[in-house]
Amino acid sequence: MKVTVKDCMCLESLTPGTLVSGKRNIENRVRSISVLDAVNGKEAESLKGIKEQILLTSFKHVKKEAEKENIIKVLSKKGAAALVVFNQQNSTSQISKNLACFSENIGFPLIDIPAENPSNYSNVIEEVMDKLLYGTNFKNGLINNTIYHILDFERHSSFQSALKEAALSNEFQVVMLSRDFNPILTVETRQKTTVADAIRLGKEKNVEKEGVYTFIDVNGVLTYWGPITVDGERYFLMIVDNEDNYSAGEITKLAEIIELAVGMWKYTPERDVRAELIKALIRGNKSLAYSLKDEMELVAENIMSVFYAKGIENSKSNGIISDFEKSNDIEIIRLLEGEESYGLLVKRGKEPSEGVFTQKLSVLELFDKLKEDDKKIRIFHATGLDGIEGAADSFRLISETWTFVESVFPYKRVFTKYELALVSNCINLQLQGSYLKRNYMELLEPFRREMGENKAKQLLETLETFVLDAGMNSSKTSDFMGIHTNTVQYRLKRINEVLGAEITGNRVIPGLTIALALKRLERVVN
Repeated sequence: MKVTVKDCMCLESLTPGTLVSGKRNIENRVRSISVLDAVNGKEAESLKGIKEQILLTSFKHVKKEAEKENIIKVLSKKGAAALVVFNQQNSTSQISKNLACFSENIGFPLIDIPAENPSNYSNVIEEVMDKLLYGTNFKNGLINNTIYHILDFERHSSFQSALKEAALSNEFQVVMLSRDFNPILTVETRQKTTVADAIRLGKEKNVEKEGVYTFIDVNGVLTYWGPITVDGERYFLMIVDNEDNYSAGEITKLAEIIELAVGMWKYTPERDVRAELIKALIRGNKSLAYSLKDEMELVAENIMSVFYAKGIENSKSNGIISDFEKSNDIEIIRLLEGEESYGLLVKRGKEPSEGVFTQKLSVLELFDKLKEDDKKIRIFHATGLDGIEGAADSFRLISETWTFVESVFPYKRVFTKYELALVSNCINLQLQGSYLKRNYMELLEPFRREMGENKAKQLLETLETFVLDAGMNSSKTSDFMGIHTNTVQYRLKRINEVLGAEITGNRVIPGLTIALALKRLERVVN
């Protein structure tokens, strides 16, 4: 239901109050209200979520006229609905003629609240929020009409049929989503935007973390999101207000009626096939995975990557993933387990598209971008797969190695199938305890035999860092160890002498890499 600046000015808390500028935009929509604490234009620039928001201020800490103009200019640019300026007792108006003129020129509504108005911020916020939630009069029409249709057991044979009739009659739409945000029931009465676009925005806004209904504008479509419980299982409802007819309070009541009707119809939501597919792949149940793949009409060859990640379930990561999906024509199917998530990256379309190498690079860039700002994030992935078989085998590889791979590569936060495969081989060698393991470990024996313990430890540490962490780059080795590059070069020269081989040689490095990884793994296992 649309609430405007004009509607808000009629509220008791804003009376008396004067609109000193921006009359041509007095019909600006209001969706929220907040207090403005920015004291200059730069701070105002950093404000988020102020589009269609009324802001309250007294300009107490903003003395310069130029800064007031900067703030108003920024608020107007960012789409704020209006600015309400309170005047303190025994003080002149904070809005000068010049400021009012400036605001009028850019068409921004500026409301002057005189000192004799007894209202404070909390009074205004309470009244505006009440207006936004319930409108002038809370109408029971939506609720009564919905109950009439959704509980008509004689006319309808199923909950889905009754819900669709209620949605058509009352101009709303409903999507029920699993806890992993996959749609399992969709009642669409219009198609201004896709369900996929709406879900993507919902993930960006982190609505699964909210306990109440959250409003999101999806390309001009008004959607409300919130949790419901069915048979002890948590689901989500997305309700679309087609014509902007209803207040947030009415939508919340509507959701309660739908949840009640689910129980009365004894409706059991369909299983989340997408989440079940990931679970089957994780468990290695390939026959079930093939069956679910067919049910989803998924082209197995379009599966590009599988991953397991810790720490990416937040709004920033969801935004990065959303941008990636939109720009690369790749869908990410996720299964959430608290702060951990498993996923598939699937190319859209019926046939594997061209430009596979470009898409692979974009997938690798995605994982690198996800870990940029948070050192706690860990991502384990296998990219470049062979259908269902490859996806299941890759999940198995991840599950067998993720607890150990960080010990072998302590400086990494994103682990590819190459690191995982190396650690998997080392684990097998460690468990078998065979002569093969002894052969590899024997490659490092010259350090123990030919020099003292401290010197051997120093050179081995340098060799480990050079090979496993720094990608055989002397400069990076220097950074990791906190020593001069010349020192690294000297130690590498000594290592070559001790081993009697050039360590970067094509025939030397494979065995040496496994030996060093085994040595690091031994420290964890033992």
